[in-house]
Amino acid sequence: MNKEKEIEGFNGYVFLLILLALTGAMITLLATTENPIFSALVLPILFILPGFFIVQPNGSKVLVLFGSYIGTVKNNGFFWANPFFTKQYISLRARNFDSERLKVNDKVGNPIMINVILVWRVKETFKAAFEVDKYEEFVRVQTDAAVRKLAGSYPYDNFNDDVNEVTLRSGLDEVNHALEDEITERLSIAGLEVLEARIGYLAYAEEIAQAMLKRQQAQAIVAARFKIVEGAVGMVEMALKELKKSGNINLDEDKKAAMVSNLMVVLCGDKEATPVVNAGTLHH
Repeated sequence: MNKEKEIEGFNGYVFLLILLALTGAMITLLATTENPIFSALVLPILFILPGFFIVQPNGSKVLVLFGSYIGTVKNNGFFWANPFFTKQYISLRARNFDSERLKVNDKVGNPIMINVILVWRVKETFKAAFEVDKYEEFVRVQTDAAVRKLAGSYPYDNFNDDVNEVTLRSGLDEVNHALEDEITERLSIAGLEVLEARIGYLAYAEEIAQAMLKRQQAQAIVAARFKIVEGAVGMVEMALKELKKSGNINLDEDKKAAMVSNLMVVLCGDKEATPVVNAGTLHH
């Protein structure tokens, strides 16, 4: 037997009535007849008494007789079973696991801090009880191992816009799906079902956080400058076309170059330009 077998326990209320009836009969007979032979009724009473057990909603009892797996009672209620059965309680409810923040290296070797939020439950009680030792601890260790493997499979971020690569920061949907598959595979040996797995915390490690922040800021500044220059070039081209279309002002190549230079300085500068009024002619 290497798989779960669901069984039904005997109705506990029936055996409770039998127990009360035997107890009442023994007391009555001993009191009326004073015959000590009726004290032997204490033996079936003592036999019945340890067999009672309760299964809570979304709970189960794994029954074992002298090392042999008998089955699992999953129906909630009040039951009775052979008193020689050992009864191990296993909850079937969904549980949350918020892992500790781990320091690991991403795909390119940068140290990062990461943790995972996992929602899981026991699906097969036989595997949870007998395939692993302390399945709650098994969840913690295997989840940490899965997170370390996942972090080493993706870079934290991609600073090269030309490369379309999934990263831990930008590709959360795909990364969470891969994480869930990895943890599901690892926990299946213990009969555990993964309901949800997602990254709960993600950041660069403290020792490189400032450097990476400066790198991100520099990248943002370069991208902004690129857009500014691109827009300025378009505006200068439009200005030259409009001047040429109007026909009122004719500029030679030197004047066009000076105009382009001045406009680019005004449009691309960090600060507002301070104009200098030319009080002479256009040629001075």
